[in-house]
Amino acid sequence: MAERPETPRVEPEQGNGEQNGGHKEIERAARRAVERDQLSRDDPEPSLGARLGQIGILGWAIVAPILLAILLGRFLDRSLATGIFFTAPLIFIGAGIGFHAAWKWMHSQ
Repeated sequence: MAERPETPRVEPEQGNGEQNGGHKEIERAARRAVERDQLSRDDPEPSLGARLGQIGILGWAIVAPILLAILLGRFLDRSLATGIFFTAPLIFIGAGIGFHAAWKWMHSQ
């Protein structure tokens, strides 16, 4: 079998600024990774159940005032025989109240 010729070894230069800068960059990246891990332990992401609960609360915060406005509007329209005179604007008022309540709740979390 033929012997392979030995390839010359290239030693890294001792004062190479790029190599030392590379080590510092790796150290910074490692510190950032440790900080991200610590943050995720201190303030973990809410679970799927918690997220679904938040969505449900927001949905009902919007829908409940609209439904109440519809009930009140229908009652007034039937009592006064006005068609949909009260129901239509009360739907928009209920929606406004619901969206405002949802907005306030989202910013309080």
